Formats: sequence, C-alpha cells, structure tokens
Amino acid sequence: MAAPTLTDSNFQRTVVYLIDHRSEGTLGVVLNRPSEVAVHDVLPAWGPHVTRPQAVYIGGPVEQKTALCLAALRTGEDLSTLEGVVGVRGPVALVDLDADPDVLVEKVRGLRVFAGYAGWGSRQLAGEIERGDWIVVPGLPDDVLTPSGVDLWGRVLRRQGMPTALLATYPADVHRN
Repeated sequence: MAAPTLTDSNFQRTVVYLIDHRSEGTLGVVLNRPSEVAVHDVLPAWGPHVTRPQAVYIGGPVEQKTALCLAALRTGEDLSTLEGVVGVRGPVALVDLDADPDVLVEKVRGLRVFAGYAGWGSRQLAGEIERGDWIVVPGLPDDVLTPSGVDLWGRVLRRQGMPTALLATYPADVHRN
C-alpha cells in the first residue's frame, strides 16, 4: 500500500500486489489503475474471459509493453494440476498468456491483465518501506479482482484496524483540505 504521503505519480494511492520477492529484487503489479484499453483489443483470446471492467490495468511503470495476468482460482482447484499457471499466494496465480484461455477459464473465479509492472532492485523496496513510503499489509485474493470505481486503497486500509484504518481518511491533496 502506498503511504498517504507517497506522491510519486506512478504510485500515489496505489495497492501493489507482490508477485515475487527475493534477494535480487521484488516484482508486483498495481491493482487499482485501469486503463482505457480493452483487453480484447490487445489479447483477443483473453478479452471475453477477464473480470469486469474488461480493461488492461496499468501494472506499473516498468516494461509497459509487457502483459502479466493474475487469476484467482476457484475453491478446491489444485495449482499443481493446472498447466499455464504459477502459484503466487493461496489461490492467486500468475497466468501464462500463451496458454489456451478456454482450458483455464473454468478453473478460475476471475482474471485481470496488467500492462507493465512495479519492480525494485535488491533492498530497494526495503529502503522505501523503512523511509515510510509503503505500508505492508496482507493482500486478499479478491483484491486482485476489485472492479474499477471501488476505492481499493481505502478499503484495504480500513480493514487493517486502528490506527492504520484512519489513514483511509487522509485527503488526496492535503493542500486542498
């Protein structure tokens, strides 16, 4: 979660779902930045299967011509038996967009496609967290599928309990408060 004081236009009031974190670096996608581009315009085979809105989300400022897809699997689905997916956490999986969507679609509750990603080098994210730019909270599978128009940033903050929940009331522009 971007801290309320993080004003970088790439990350202001964003919720980033971390996909991979290791000593070499961290990779994630911004969950709450839909674009105006429809998935069916860039990935026609996947367009009918993505969760509404059926838009490509802006996953982050890195390699925006690269597409990533996250899925939330249906209850009872076993990741180890599915081809074309790599487990991220719990029922959330990274989907191979070269796979056949018709084979996978019955196994998932929803899919979301992202253009680009957020990436940090070794210890870079840890430094930003120590500086107070980010608030680390657990993500839920439904966060990945949250529709546009929902204040995901505020919703995730509010479910943290006090005092963190109070940050959801922080004004978007403190100068206009």
